[in-house]
Amino acid sequence: MQRIREIAHQVFDSDIWYSFTSSKVTMLAAVVTIMFIVSAVLAPLIAPQNPFNPGDLNLMDAFTPPVWYHAGMVHYVLGTDDQGRDIFSTILFGSRISLLVGVGAMLMAMVIGVALGLLSGYAGGALDNFIMRVADVTLSFPALLVAMLIDGVVRGIFPNVTQDQSAIYVLIFSIGVSSWPPFARTVRGSTMVERNKEYVQAARIIGRSPAAIMGQHVLPNVMGPVLVIGTIGLAISILTEASLSFLGVGMPPTTPSLGTLIRIGNDFLFSGEWWIVVFPGAALAILILAVNLLGDWLRDALNPKLR
Repeated sequence: MQRIREIAHQVFDSDIWYSFTSSKVTMLAAVVTIMFIVSAVLAPLIAPQNPFNPGDLNLMDAFTPPVWYHAGMVHYVLGTDDQGRDIFSTILFGSRISLLVGVGAMLMAMVIGVALGLLSGYAGGALDNFIMRVADVTLSFPALLVAMLIDGVVRGIFPNVTQDQSAIYVLIFSIGVSSWPPFARTVRGSTMVERNKEYVQAARIIGRSPAAIMGQHVLPNVMGPVLVIGTIGLAISILTEASLSFLGVGMPPTTPSLGTLIRIGNDFLFSGEWWIVVFPGAALAILILAVNLLGDWLRDALNPKLR
């Protein structure tokens, strides 16, 4: 308990905590992000309906408008879609999938990018040139093409695997594979600066291996920019997943994410059922905006020149 109190005291007395509490916009963004995460995790408990259980659906309730309309129903606050699924419940479950894909892809990109960036910046020479050229080539392929390629390969290798079973893994892998170059470039630049400092030279003199120097000495000193890129990369990954799902490459309609919900609602936008696309779209925009605001604050908080 004493150790926990010391850590809490250090956190609450830090410049980062002061920067966080002094910005109302950042605090609001943090509250919104936490609300999305908690709602997504607890979706099976707080959602009025399980939109993915056919037994809970009633086709007679399809296209029910929001509750403030004359034809609205109290138990469908935001209305229903073409299958009678509660829009509020689909947003909760859809946010769950979008956040899972976004976090998974961002962590995968971070692990690949940080590892290659450390290796490239510390080793230098031909290996550095090779890794950076691979990064340049990777940046030339959008996530959409990577996802389509990987999906085709998965279907060719595992013909008995349905899209419902493989879609989430394909999305995480494709977005993660296409998102690692920013991490690698940033870590490479920071590593090239750190490798010539005295503490790295001292570690070499006492016989520390290159892997130990990179992992235990250099890595902790280059993680600041990585956290910033990771926060902003989370928003980009969520948006990329939504774009892929909207185009039909991502999650299937049976287990929709926010992007799939927007794609489904877009078919009925001009027929008057605007709520099917507007509410999921608004939820996606608010989530991405909140995460981006947190990323901007973290960039400023971790940069002493901007404090």
